[in-house]
Amino acid sequence: MTTLSSTPRTRLGRHPERGSDDRAALHEILDDGMICHLGIVVDGTPRVLPTAYGRLDDTLYIHGSTGATSLRDGPSQDVCVTVTHLDGLIIARSLFHHSINYRSAVIFGTPRLVDDPDEKLAGLRAVVENLTPGQWDTARQPTRKEMAATSVLALSLDEASVKIRQGGPSDDDEDYALDVWAGTLPVRQTIGTPSPDPVLRPGIAVPKHIARRVTS
Repeated sequence: MTTLSSTPRTRLGRHPERGSDDRAALHEILDDGMICHLGIVVDGTPRVLPTAYGRLDDTLYIHGSTGATSLRDGPSQDVCVTVTHLDGLIIARSLFHHSINYRSAVIFGTPRLVDDPDEKLAGLRAVVENLTPGQWDTARQPTRKEMAATSVLALSLDEASVKIRQGGPSDDDEDYALDVWAGTLPVRQTIGTPSPDPVLRPGIAVPKHIARRVTS
């Protein structure tokens, strides 16, 4: 597996020691996430849009309606996609040194509109399986009309950066004598107990692949 290539856009200005050129770390951050933020200029105005995504090898897939301006304009310009995980709140002895533990990925590039039917289907499957593994083979497959109403963008992971902060607070030496509590408040995202659709037919149990998504 190749390492991430440094470019002027991916080079870290602050805390470069928190960066990683490990492509496996990029994949892990993306695979652990469910929502990305797509930064794009629409009608001369910057927009940052949250959306679901999926990854296949070194390609990120984003989907949406064919009527969405952001997806229509995407293939004509460079975009920025970010995924961030908040892992902890860092409580320091001084306010200046309060921080967070996080894992973040930033991807730059010009996406392409996926026209090939097989790749389009694979991209949509990647999005669904990233959110609910096993659901693609359980639910009804998209119809030709539904596929025609859906756009899929593919963004290469060639130009990307990873930044990670872990560990506890880093106070100034003189502040360690203060009678102020310091430490880390871990943060994690959980998936709760499934809530059935009110009109669900009786006798349909929660499938195993959905039950496995519940955080213990």
